[in-house]
Amino acid sequence: MPAESIELHSFPQVRNARPAQAASPLMLAAMSLGYGVVQLDVTIVNTALDAMGKTLGGGVAELQWVVSAYTIAFAAFILTAGALGDRIGAKRIFMAGFAIFTAASLACALSPNAVALIAARLVQGLAAAILVPNSLALLNHAYPDDRQRGRAVAVWAAGASLALTAGPFVGGGLITLVGWRAIFLVNLPIGLAGLWLAWRYADETTRAPSREIDLPGQLAAIGALGALAGAIIEGGALGWDHPAVIAAFAAAAILGLLFVWQENRAAQPMLPLSQFSHRLFALTSLVGLLVNIAIYGLIFVLSLYFQRINGLSAWWTGLAFVPMMGAVLPVNLLAPRVAERIGACPTIVVGACLSALGCLGLLGVAPDTSYGAICVQMVAISAGLGLLVPPLTSTLLGSVEKARSGIAAGVLNATRQTGSVLGVALFGSLVAGEGAFMAGLHLSLVISTAALLLAATVIGLGASSRA
Repeated sequence: MPAESIELHSFPQVRNARPAQAASPLMLAAMSLGYGVVQLDVTIVNTALDAMGKTLGGGVAELQWVVSAYTIAFAAFILTAGALGDRIGAKRIFMAGFAIFTAASLACALSPNAVALIAARLVQGLAAAILVPNSLALLNHAYPDDRQRGRAVAVWAAGASLALTAGPFVGGGLITLVGWRAIFLVNLPIGLAGLWLAWRYADETTRAPSREIDLPGQLAAIGALGALAGAIIEGGALGWDHPAVIAAFAAAAILGLLFVWQENRAAQPMLPLSQFSHRLFALTSLVGLLVNIAIYGLIFVLSLYFQRINGLSAWWTGLAFVPMMGAVLPVNLLAPRVAERIGACPTIVVGACLSALGCLGLLGVAPDTSYGAICVQMVAISAGLGLLVPPLTSTLLGSVEKARSGIAAGVLNATRQTGSVLGVALFGSLVAGEGAFMAGLHLSLVISTAALLLAATVIGLGASSRA
């Protein structure tokens, strides 16, 4: 249901709520910190990959697990986290997520070996799954008007963009001066600040105590996504015909089918399949999946390209990513105004095409390519992402009733994080072979271009047929 057709009095009122127009900027700051700390660990960890590998040992596959453990837990738990927010209050769950994320960051910093680090990253991913949908649910309740919500979401996304931009620079400096463990300690003051701001300025959302937790569906989702990621990651290391890889693909298929069966029969499924009957809901979810496969898979392999092929230090790798990440913030802030002028779906199309052009421009990259020759293309990729994310998020939230805000936000972020898992797993496996890095990087760019153009086509044609 489009947001503009919803009558506010037809839903229970938010307890102790201020009028939407009076929502505190500090409440918005708390939500931005919640999303920002989640995104910070994307770029700051990628900058540290080579340093982690040298300290803890292992090859590309082990580094993929350090990244993918986080995103697997993020993607697998995010739907249940959204449902928990709907059931017992988004503010309570959001604050719990911040506390867990902060504690898990400390555990990452203190990890004695790769296994402990991967386990702590799993807990971080669980906390990230709690933070993101509930921050969006709190925003959706605080800003019921489409225009206000679009601008609030842009600020929320801009906070994450600032974290993405600062991540490589700060991470590279910390790794050079202190060591890779310091990159996780920066989350502690952010977590404490976010907790206090949320406690002080956020209003609790209306609770739905009858909302049940779909435990069988949750377990099937974790198993399916973990098995699929494991099959793709280990396929690059062991070979695609290895019995363990084939078994993992089979397990992923079986668990995926069980998940769909469970969601069809459950009285209160974690993923209400009926929501996908709404065209915009289905289209924006698919676009989120495709975009993250392309962008976040490339961030992983480009980090390895700078460090292992070009021999850059963590500091210089961080600096290399600053223009790319820095482009996201101003474009995030510009995106809602572009969407107001030309429409949300056309803005998403333009953003996806801009990123696709950037990927095409990188196809000529070689081991001796100068940074200046690829910087503009990297900026184009990230600018396209910055342009499409705010209208994508606002459009999906506006397509459902406010009572299902947590679930809707969870679906979008689950599909996006699933894309991140698949992108890192697939692109990492393509560059993992001996002497295969550059060929794998080029193939990754081709796949990214195709995914982004497919995303633009899907949302462009789908929105046109809806109209």
